[in-house]
Amino acid sequence: MDDAERLQGYVDVWAGCVDDVVALLRDLSPEDWDRPTDLAGWDVRAVAAHLAHLESELAGRAQDRVEVPELEHVLTPLARYTERGPIARRDWPVDRIVEELADSAAQRLTELRADPPTDGSATAPRTPAGIGWSWTTLLSNRIVDVWMHEQDLRRALDRPGGLDTPGAAHTVDTFLRAFGYVVGKRVAPPAGTTVVLQVTGAQARAAAVEVGADGRGVPLPEAPEQPTVRLRMDTEAYVVLSGGRRAADRVPVEVDGDPDLAARVLAALPVTP
Repeated sequence: MDDAERLQGYVDVWAGCVDDVVALLRDLSPEDWDRPTDLAGWDVRAVAAHLAHLESELAGRAQDRVEVPELEHVLTPLARYTERGPIARRDWPVDRIVEELADSAAQRLTELRADPPTDGSATAPRTPAGIGWSWTTLLSNRIVDVWMHEQDLRRALDRPGGLDTPGAAHTVDTFLRAFGYVVGKRVAPPAGTTVVLQVTGAQARAAAVEVGADGRGVPLPEAPEQPTVRLRMDTEAYVVLSGGRRAADRVPVEVDGDPDLAARVLAALPVTP
């Protein structure tokens, strides 16, 4: 598969993720919009406004200038940028937020179909906050962002679903690619340590890592029979932990082996900003 085909695949998956979120939002009651999510300071409305903001900005649409006050959950420059979307749209009717999301994404999809990117390493012309992302990074991250926020909404609304979609598969695979780094560099256990992760359910996966003498977590072709620690969790638990949505003690995880190492690995799993 060449770059053009791979990038087009990302576009297709992202478009499906947006359609799923829009359909979910259009089915909400007035009370649903005020439900809190796992994201600090954000309710359902704020998540929807954030998605509308990013897709609108990526479509090249002008954004209202807003001041972001000092907020307990806004700790970084990126978080301040992200907060602009919900603040700018806090007085909008919810239908307007949904339509902005749908219309902006439709505009972007038309543009990406008419003039598709062909070089994944080339810098994308428009990115969130003007970050210098390549086309590969931008399109991959848009899938993860939209799908993860769909799951934020579903948990807040108690409407489970969407774990068997292409967006789910892409997100789980994206998180798993960081597992060696999580174990080797973040946790940094002694050389020879082996960690096995088993994800069950709709996106069943397995990953095994051994820490080398250089401190890197090296993927193993097969899981050892007796690793230093084995972690087993379902798909939802894995994305909740990898997305930093909840602490490990609020998520069901089976642990075999070194409990201290298990706790350190679980605490290091979050890979989203």
